[in-house]
Formats: sequence, C-alpha cells, structure tokens
Amino acid sequence: MGQSLYLVDAFVGGLFSGNPASVCLLKEERSSNWMQKVAAEMNQAETAFLLKQAPDTWGLRWFTPKTEVSLCGHATLAAAHALWHEAGEKAPVLKFRTRSGLLEAVRDGSNIRLDFPADSPTTVRKVPEGLMQLIGGQPAWFGRGRDDHLVVLETADQVRRVRADDELIGSFTERGLIITAPADEPGLDIVSRFFAPRVGISEDSVTGSAHCLLAVYWAQQLGKARLQAFQASARTGLLTIEWAGERVYLTGKAHTMLTGEFHG
Repeated sequence: MGQSLYLVDAFVGGLFSGNPASVCLLKEERSSNWMQKVAAEMNQAETAFLLKQAPDTWGLRWFTPKTEVSLCGHATLAAAHALWHEAGEKAPVLKFRTRSGLLEAVRDGSNIRLDFPADSPTTVRKVPEGLMQLIGGQPAWFGRGRDDHLVVLETADQVRRVRADDELIGSFTERGLIITAPADEPGLDIVSRFFAPRVGISEDSVTGSAHCLLAVYWAQQLGKARLQAFQASARTGLLTIEWAGERVYLTGKAHTMLTGEFHG
C-alpha cells in the first residue's frame, strides 16, 4: 500500500478558492530527497509531510516543487484539516514539530486556528531599482521580516494592478515579496499579494506565513490586533489574523478536493 495523500484548499472563501496544498501522511521516516521528488511530482505551491510522533503530535515538513521551506501557513492548515476530516484524528488541539518550532492547530467552529510565530517588520531605507520598476514608483513604505520583503502601497487597486515579474522580483528578494495596502471593500481590513519566484512560486494563492509579518505591521498601523485579510490572487483567499505579542493567530477554512494514495 502507498502513502495516504490529500489535496486540500486552504484559507478558502468558497469552492475553488484558497491555496491548494498536497498533504502526505507518512507511515515511516522518508528521506528529504524522496520528499522533494514527491513535492515536484505534486507540483503544488507546497506539499506537507506528516509523521505521527505522539497521540496529538506530528512531525511536519513543507516542500515547494524546488526546495524545503521553514514555515508554511496554508499547508499547515491543510494538514490539520486532513488529519481531522480525513484521517480520523480526535484530539481538539494538534501539535506540529517543525523547523520553526512547535506549532499548534485548534478547531474553532467550522474554522481552524493556527498558532504561529510573529514576524516583526524593520524599515529598509534603500528601495531596490527592480522594485520601483515593478510597482511604477516609490512605495508608501518598504521593509522586511525574517525571510520576506514587505511593500506597502497607497491603495488596494495598486496592489491588484501589479503584474508578476519573476526576473525583477528575484533580483532583490531572498524568499518572497509581499505587496499590501488597506482594503477597499466592506468587512476587510487589508489586502495583499505574495510572490516568491526564488523558491519556485511566481505568485502564491494564499500565504499564511506572510501574514505573520502582515499581522504585526498592520496591527501597529491600524491600532487593532484582530484583522480581516484578503489575498488578491487569481484564486483569492480569506484569513482572520490576530497579533498577540510573540505569536500570530491565523484562522481560516479548508476544503478537501482529492483523496488517494501515492505509490512512488
């Protein structure tokens, strides 16, 4: 028999929205090389690999088609959803041991809430020429977190109009680029997009880890800790984000799209 495999849309606002992630339940330890090849075969933005370590604790690793990453929100949400809704897990709190430390997922009604490390923004004084070409001028603010650069624009419409350019974005980023602005629709606080060509993702559909940085930045700017966030990708995604000191809570819905077995 093969490994149980699921395709789960995470941070959905409806059918065929959110960010698809593959979730693979391992029966035993597998090599990093094998997991990378599986992720390339799945060809999703992220593939999550789970290995049970205790009744409520799982080892969790994430791979893009090109590389392993240290933190991934949507694939963690997808993993928790798959465990509860497909694999029969009963624990109300799931714990994940990862490169970024211990993460937790909690059932919150029909939603899942993730407990992630906060990412504090710092100002970057020199704006790269490639970024100015990408957005057509100077940003309202430019800075960075642990892995990603953060660009603030004046309007949500400016965010929506940015065209992905892998060469330009790859010229000044290390992992990814977040572009954000205040939202212009009722019920939403912020809008964003995320680009990470250097790890094989031209534009990500919904990016949980990016919101660990967005939550801190916008909580400080807007004066409230709990925000409604919209990722303006082609598929779109919805999140509730809450800054709580050294932690950020990411809450959203997920939907299983495919179940099966992997025999590689």
